Amino acid sequence: MKTNSRPLSPQFFLPLLGAVLLAGAGCGRAANRGAGAAPAVPVQTAVAVQRDVPRQIEAIGTVQAQRTVSVKSQVDGVIAQVNFEEGNEVQAGDLLLTLDRRPFENSLRSARADLANARALAEQARAELARYQRLDQQAVVSKEEYIQYVTKAETTQAQAQAKEAAVANAELQLGYTEIRAPIAGRTGQRLLHEGALVKANDSNFTLVTINQLAPVAVTYAVPESALNEIRAALAAGRATVTATERTSGVTRTDGRLVFIDNTIDPTTGMVTLKAVFPNQDLAFWPGRFVYVVTRMGVDPGAIVVPSTAVLNSQTGATIYVLKRDATVELRAVQVARTAGDDTLITTGLAAGETVVTDGQLRLLPGVRAEARQLSGAPIGAAQKP
Repeated sequence: MKTNSRPLSPQFFLPLLGAVLLAGAGCGRAANRGAGAAPAVPVQTAVAVQRDVPRQIEAIGTVQAQRTVSVKSQVDGVIAQVNFEEGNEVQAGDLLLTLDRRPFENSLRSARADLANARALAEQARAELARYQRLDQQAVVSKEEYIQYVTKAETTQAQAQAKEAAVANAELQLGYTEIRAPIAGRTGQRLLHEGALVKANDSNFTLVTINQLAPVAVTYAVPESALNEIRAALAAGRATVTATERTSGVTRTDGRLVFIDNTIDPTTGMVTLKAVFPNQDLAFWPGRFVYVVTRMGVDPGAIVVPSTAVLNSQTGATIYVLKRDATVELRAVQVARTAGDDTLITTGLAAGETVVTDGQLRLLPGVRAEARQLSGAPIGAAQKP
């Protein structure tokens, strides 16, 4: 059988070649799409800054009167007159109340009469002793008789001295009928009035309570871990205290740390401190709570980042740094301390570098990242109206 074979013309291969080239181009584009870079991981960032950071500790404190005195009567008596108004400012020595003086004046007159009688007897005994002393020198009287007159003179003299003490005590009791303010301050509620019977040093009744409000004290507690640094700052004279009244927001920066308790509470691990404020405007009132900040010094030129940027691992503290090429670098850093929501870095980071504060769980070294706002929009993106 004879077969007729004829060579194929070039026009036959042109459509096939075009199809192959088109298929190859499509496969190349698909391969390029599959091998392209992964999308950037959205993260939140912050910039490390260099600034002076105060070394301070915050606490809640209670305002206390610098001095408090509960005024009581030192003698039994009846209130004759009240010389103060509730809530008034008084000075030390101001007359507050007066008791009925008549019983004490009578006692004083009686004591003075007894003293006059004792002095007369003592004078008579001294005169007799002087006479018998001359007789004893002349050997006219016996020694026993002379000694009797010596004893009588000494006894009457001692009795006169006792009467003098009784007069002084009666004068003192009379002085107690005028009850005066022992300190300067503000008076509290008046609990007893004219005609009321008071007893000496009665534990059940207080005539009035006086609180010294200027200066005023603020007591608060801090953790024992801060004790050594506070003591060092106090010894160096750089410890300052600031207090802010919670309701009014009034802030005082002129506090002076004056007291550190001599023991640490074993149940709480806290130690009690006391600061004094001038409080001339009476902005701080005893019993109110205040926010207290104790400053022990300043760390100058510290590198500061948000505490959320610091990751703790078995090898130490690390931070993801967002570089200029939009990739992240995991960098080991050394932490000095925390201050509120910030962390101070000593080594491993420079001011001006961008650190990742949120989204670290999706990151690996070298991964591309994109800074986002809390709303999800890229940082620096134009806001649409």
